[in-house]
Amino acid sequence: MCAVLSIVGLFALATLGGLDGLPFSLARAVENTPATQASEVAELVGVYQSGSEKAEGSKTEASGLPIPRFVSLRTEPINLRTGPGLRYPVDWVYHRRRLPVEVIAEFDAWRRIRDPDGTEGWVRQNALIGRRTAMVLGATQALRRSNVNGSEAVANLEAGVIVNIQGCPAGPQCRVEVNGIVGWLNRDQIWGAYPNEVVK
Repeated sequence: MCAVLSIVGLFALATLGGLDGLPFSLARAVENTPATQASEVAELVGVYQSGSEKAEGSKTEASGLPIPRFVSLRTEPINLRTGPGLRYPVDWVYHRRRLPVEVIAEFDAWRRIRDPDGTEGWVRQNALIGRRTAMVLGATQALRRSNVNGSEAVANLEAGVIVNIQGCPAGPQCRVEVNGIVGWLNRDQIWGAYPNEVVK
């Protein structure tokens, strides 16, 4: 039998964004920064894309995309503001690219997001990307070789690990990739996919 690789969250591997010793509670490395000292969100070139079908019960906003929907952070650092504009103070600064977040409202070029820890605030649209990621929840989870019950584990993923969602067919599982390893996780083991959502 092949050895099963264990993959841990970033907080166990390295310092995040220069925040020495700060635990990564639900994969959010943040820093409380006074608005007078906060840098503005970097302007990035790119087209926002959505890679999934609408979640059940969602509505469509002016962008033509469903609300709510999952996306991920395009870069780091990213300022989370109290309102949709640069005049609003910065509440948090995210230091983890690819962190999954949920878009729950839109205003002009701004998006109100919710992170895995439940914190909400506003970021610029171009700070987000439609690439789907998810965060491992709870205790260590086994990444399975196939979506068959009892399938062999190919890796053990600790809470806080971010995985790339490759697809979520109808059913309880999603196909994900992390560090080049591909396998299956149950939806209730991750944050980043709705219970009945089909992700292609």
